[in-house]
Amino acid sequence: MEEREKIARLQEMVDQSHSIVFFGGAGVSTESGIPDFRSTDGLYHQQYAYPPETILSHTFYERKSEEFFRFYRDKLLRLDAQPNAAHKKLAELEQAGKLRAVITQNIDGLHQKAGSKRVYELHGSVLRNYCEACGKFYDAEYMLRSDGVPRCSCGGRIKPDVVLYEEGLDSNTVSGAVRAIAEADMLIVGGTSLVVYPAAGLIEYYRGHRLVVINKTALSTAADLSFLSSIGQVLSQIKV
Repeated sequence: MEEREKIARLQEMVDQSHSIVFFGGAGVSTESGIPDFRSTDGLYHQQYAYPPETILSHTFYERKSEEFFRFYRDKLLRLDAQPNAAHKKLAELEQAGKLRAVITQNIDGLHQKAGSKRVYELHGSVLRNYCEACGKFYDAEYMLRSDGVPRCSCGGRIKPDVVLYEEGLDSNTVSGAVRAIAEADMLIVGGTSLVVYPAAGLIEYYRGHRLVVINKTALSTAADLSFLSSIGQVLSQIKV
């Protein structure tokens, strides 16, 4: 099927749906200039003695906090990043009553910045940070300006509200995401290879017949419709 025919089919699916759910991964944010560390390990190895997956683990956070926060500020706090065409179209679809929820593996808050209201952040958000001792909230700007291990006014260490490797996902977030997917009449999966569990296992709860996968790296044989393209490029062609 040619790209033009695929877009027409996608438009038809959107027109027929009333409870769309979007499940997104790193590929959604790369279009806003936020790198996917899995595809650029070599770059990080030039500056860090450990691979990103090691640095972003609970064990490393506890044992080498200063090195963790150096990576965190340098690579994860991209506060100048702006929503792209995909973020904006999803917010537009929600406002029109078509999109029920966004489920994201990203931690940058760009969906909310674009205007999306119901967003399930499976891996948390860099925009929320809490003192481990007293629970006081700190924003991302505070974390970016801090040096070494960020400390609260009470002296406690401030931890980003981000799910690290070895940590479990928030049960309320997962149950909300599962419910949204199970009740969806269309599921769009974008920018994820669907290899990171348990998040990737969530799409198994979808029981409908309008599964669309948009990914620049590989076509999906399991999808009803699959695009080997940029998410923003595909979604921006949809009329609401």
